[in-house]
Amino acid sequence: PFLPDDSATLTKRCWEVFEIQSNALATRMAALGKPKLILGVSGGLDSTHAALVAIQGLLLNNQSPKDLVCVTMPGLGTSSATRENAEALCFQLGAQFEEVALDRESLNILAAIGHPAALGAKTSEDLVERLRRSPEQSDITVENVQARLRTLVLMSIANRDGGLVVGTGDLSEKALGWSTYAGDQISMYDVNAGVPKTLIQFVIHWVADARIEAWAPRDAQSLRETLLNILDTPISPELLPADESGQISQLTEETIGPYELHDFFLYHFVRRGRRPARILDLATLAFVNQYDHETLKTWLRVFLTRFFAYQFKRSCTPDGPKVGMVSLSPRGDWRMPSDASAQLWLEAVEQWTPPQPTALASDK
Repeated sequence: PFLPDDSATLTKRCWEVFEIQSNALATRMAALGKPKLILGVSGGLDSTHAALVAIQGLLLNNQSPKDLVCVTMPGLGTSSATRENAEALCFQLGAQFEEVALDRESLNILAAIGHPAALGAKTSEDLVERLRRSPEQSDITVENVQARLRTLVLMSIANRDGGLVVGTGDLSEKALGWSTYAGDQISMYDVNAGVPKTLIQFVIHWVADARIEAWAPRDAQSLRETLLNILDTPISPELLPADESGQISQLTEETIGPYELHDFFLYHFVRRGRRPARILDLATLAFVNQYDHETLKTWLRVFLTRFFAYQFKRSCTPDGPKVGMVSLSPRGDWRMPSDASAQLWLEAVEQWTPPQPTALASDK
């Protein structure tokens, strides 16, 4: 529902989204005295989108692309492909580039708290090999140590440079609580907070086709190729070790489900206020021959469980622009107690039975 069927309307939607984000960021920067922008760049979709918005925001304020400080922070699961894409993106945009490796610091913290994966490990390479041999030790502690270190690094660089840390988390991640509390959940301004994951991919495509020539970067064609490479990269937080061949082993949609489903659920749940049975009825039409009924129920359970459980992360989310019809800002559009229960909604999912075709005729 976030993506218009008509290509001309979709192009206009991408333009509107990008303009709202970049102008909102430029306004915040102007209010703060035109600071530098500090951005963690991973080579993934969200940080790439934020980097493009940041460049446009700087141009709107007559600032140099060098006022964007891109920081790549390879950890225990960073693949060579995403690392290379992150660096290429930064140089092609004309931004500053810094690298701060987190593998050694992650090992030190895990060892300090007595995590079993770090016991006896003398180097970060030892830690990675141990996690590959014993996947059960690759727990949430290992993942979140890296995410929180990344935020610490970015905030420290912002203090050093008098900068503004730009957040990268998108609307879909906020709905699902797919962030580390006091890690990537925190920034100084969340430019992607109102843009769902399914739409971000199209906006990046639009920028590659319609905007980069106007920026006159060093090599527009190389930048376009980098953006397309990033779009082809599997979605992953890259917090767990890559496999022996260096390929990404941690795939987000295998863990929490397809974003196209979660964005569908989000729109109808928040924007339309529809109950689980109606959402499932509509999903059987929208995704006919793509997902069976049990699969739809499975991922709606995940969506509802996570949406309710992680409200506490949204309750203290940073400022960000309202971009579209769905917003989860705790300061205006979405106020919800953090201890709310999803039980009634989950029970409704269990009671749902696939509708007969005539039952779908009325949208009530």
